Amino acid sequence: MGPVPFTLHYSLFFFFFFAGVIPSVRSEIKTTRIAADARPLILFEQFGFDRGGCALVSISGVSWRPPPQLQLADVDPMSMGFFLVPDSLLPFLSNESEHSSDGAHGRRFCPLASRFVVPVLLLQDLELNSSCSRAVEIAHPDEYSLLFGSCQPGVEVTMDVRTEMYNVGPSGGEKDYLPAGKTRLPKLYSAFSVVYFAFFVAWAAVCARQRAAVEKIHLVMAALLLFKALKMACAAEDTWYVRRTGTPHGWDVAFYVFGFFKGVLLFTVIVLIGTGWSFIKPYLQEREKNVLMIVIPMQVIENIASAVIGETGPAERDWLAWNQIFLLVDIVCCAAVFFPIIWSIRNLREASKTDGKAARNLEKLTLFKQFYVVVVGYLYFTRIVAAALSAVLSYRFQWVVAAAVEGVSLAFYVFTFYNFQPVEKNPYLYIGDEEEAAAAGMLEMEERFEL
Repeated sequence: MGPVPFTLHYSLFFFFFFAGVIPSVRSEIKTTRIAADARPLILFEQFGFDRGGCALVSISGVSWRPPPQLQLADVDPMSMGFFLVPDSLLPFLSNESEHSSDGAHGRRFCPLASRFVVPVLLLQDLELNSSCSRAVEIAHPDEYSLLFGSCQPGVEVTMDVRTEMYNVGPSGGEKDYLPAGKTRLPKLYSAFSVVYFAFFVAWAAVCARQRAAVEKIHLVMAALLLFKALKMACAAEDTWYVRRTGTPHGWDVAFYVFGFFKGVLLFTVIVLIGTGWSFIKPYLQEREKNVLMIVIPMQVIENIASAVIGETGPAERDWLAWNQIFLLVDIVCCAAVFFPIIWSIRNLREASKTDGKAARNLEKLTLFKQFYVVVVGYLYFTRIVAAALSAVLSYRFQWVVAAAVEGVSLAFYVFTFYNFQPVEKNPYLYIGDEEEAAAAGMLEMEERFEL
């Protein structure tokens, strides 16, 4: 038999790509069931360690079944086991697997035997009750990936795996279950939750003061702020409990619930503002209703995919498929919200030719064009730029990515809520002939602008 292709580099490439754009697993103590799995590599965890950190792996109920052409005695348990790969050594390991000359001597390359990995547990270490537990202390700080490797082609492995990753606090006894680089997240999320609660109170005060000008869209915007604040509060509690105990103690459920309503309301608000509902017209056209009918169910699917991704982890067979669903649905939602804004801009241009209100139409047209640019920038940064930042920054500064995303999100909320707040009277009560003529000239020039 020829050498078995070693796919570690490609497996980790997909994981790193998706991990950069999707919320990470919300617990650092996890139990995973592997059933009749013949994959040569299974990625369980990625964790940023400080010096003295610990990786603990416990397995139980272990059994394996060889392919039809082999007997059970032909399976070598020494060639199946768990190992850690430091990110800094991953290119060397990939290069070793691709250029190894072992295949010429009839031997297969096995990552468990590489000098670039840290062995944790081999299946030959199993005790009489088909269970085993091993811990490894980290001597060199880095971001490590925990994998199960099988150098026995076609052998199906079944087992229950419990993984526990943590760093040790400065005092030497306190365990910190958040990866190095994410320990600041509880305080960061707490600060943003306070800001959004204050934002919600301020918005409620504005609506109360301008009660006569409040429209239904303003109430939807208030609900968006409330659920955003609640999501941030739950994220803070979630990460705080994970850091102290390794599990979220149920706060992850609240996080997903409030995150679901926040996601649906955010895209709904963008679509409704983009259509001009309550600001330009009191109704929605059929095509605008169709956009909502696409975006809202898509957001439901996206939030379900996010919960599945966060609660399972890359060891599950369907984890990659759920990632692909998440990204596809997110792209569809982001693309769909642009159409109502573009339609509103075109409608305002057409209205300026017939209603004789050039100055007012120019004001609205300018605002909607600004809103279009801001929505594009917000979606581009939180999807593309954030993933790029996560890829280039050291694992010790991953909190910076979360801070940047939340900072940009807050700026987007401030712009949107300030420009579309309830106002009893428009600031341009009287418009002179000269100003109207100038606005008409500007609108003629705007006709050359194409989105």
